[in-house]
Amino acid sequence: MTSLPSRPSLESVTTINDDGSRRFIHPATARGRFSHWRTIFAVALTAIYVALPWIKINGNPALFLDVANRQFHYFGLTFLGQDIWIGFFVLSGLGFCLFYVTALLGRVWCGWACPQTVFLDIARRIDGWCEGDATARRRLDRAPWTVGKTVRRFAKHGLYGLFSFLLTHVLLSYFVSLPRLYAMMTHAPGENWGAFVFVFLLTAALWFDLAWFREQFCIVLCPYGRLQSALIDSDSLVVGYDTKRGEPRGRKGTEGAGDCVDCLRCVQVCPTGIDIRQGLQMECIGCTACIDACDTVMTKIKRPTGLIRYDSRRGFEGKPTRWLRPRTLLYTGLALLGAIALTAATSTLKPVAVNLTRVTGIPYVVEGGVVRNQFLVRLQNKRNATVTFRLEIIDGPASLHWTGSEGGVTVTPLGEEMRTIVLTLPRADLKAELPLRFRVISSDGTIVDKPGTFLGPIMP
Repeated sequence: MTSLPSRPSLESVTTINDDGSRRFIHPATARGRFSHWRTIFAVALTAIYVALPWIKINGNPALFLDVANRQFHYFGLTFLGQDIWIGFFVLSGLGFCLFYVTALLGRVWCGWACPQTVFLDIARRIDGWCEGDATARRRLDRAPWTVGKTVRRFAKHGLYGLFSFLLTHVLLSYFVSLPRLYAMMTHAPGENWGAFVFVFLLTAALWFDLAWFREQFCIVLCPYGRLQSALIDSDSLVVGYDTKRGEPRGRKGTEGAGDCVDCLRCVQVCPTGIDIRQGLQMECIGCTACIDACDTVMTKIKRPTGLIRYDSRRGFEGKPTRWLRPRTLLYTGLALLGAIALTAATSTLKPVAVNLTRVTGIPYVVEGGVVRNQFLVRLQNKRNATVTFRLEIIDGPASLHWTGSEGGVTVTPLGEEMRTIVLTLPRADLKAELPLRFRVISSDGTIVDKPGTFLGPIMP
């Protein structure tokens, strides 16, 4: 049996039959103000996801993770491999923002912005195009296999596969750029077998998710659903049912009945198959479909909307919601500290990366009363324009001489150059290890200092 149960229970997951087999849910379409704005938001998010590789900022895509060349372009900023530590602040900041928003607004991320929700909503539209509304889809599940059913199912899964294929190629463009992606697509798979395997496997995984796994990802796999119980409190905004107003349930006109007419419309539109009237549940993703469904029914029977609504648990009890509370104040303080740390970290980044190493082998050479040291300087230009660098050695004795880049070093956009620097000093002037400071000055005025040490036999 594949039909949706009329009475979900808190004792078991709605998507599991009594014998342990999978029950497929076909939620009805909810129409209302929240569904309208969720659609607009989903279209905007999908458009941003597709458009970012096309938008150029400072000559590079707005978001381009060039792993092969260890260059990461983020909205006009370029980070090299040695700047990857900045990613800690970015990832931890995103995770903390999710926790912060959850404490205030509940699972708004799950219902409005999670890629799983956005893409699954598109998949359900494909269901409607190929198989009809929820009732027709359940009827088709129970029907025997015919030519018509086979054609509909093949069309549906073909569109799932095409949609997954497109999403995967957009994701790949974030790592190889659009021109490189197009070149890969015009060549044999064997020439870019790594990218081909990536596209094949991820397309298959997305197809499996859209075609079969679906809401099970939110219920079984995603850890965020489990974390919400620790992240929200009685003042967090959630989707809930006003028990005081709705109970006891009864048909319109029944004496002593509340506003809930027990039409089960809120259950029929739920993408995870729960009954929101049974209280806040782990399976609820905050998609607001039940709000629109209930408001539509309330409008038809000429009763006030908001029987199911966004509110805190304190709000449903008739108490005011506290927005300023220890949890939110603590999160606000931590957010400010994180923002300060990120700002301080990014302010230390320079548009040039300088590495100074001593040439391998013997640390110094003594020849004809002169001590010679050799260093290797690598200059990496993070800009999308050619830059000329000038090298100076400061804080050294007047008798110190060096050669290697007297005329400056010109580095192409996002390129790098290496130079060998030879330093010589009369042996008689070397009384101890000599600390030095190498200074690199770019044509735009950026200055980077690197410490070094001149080694040699120490004269008494």
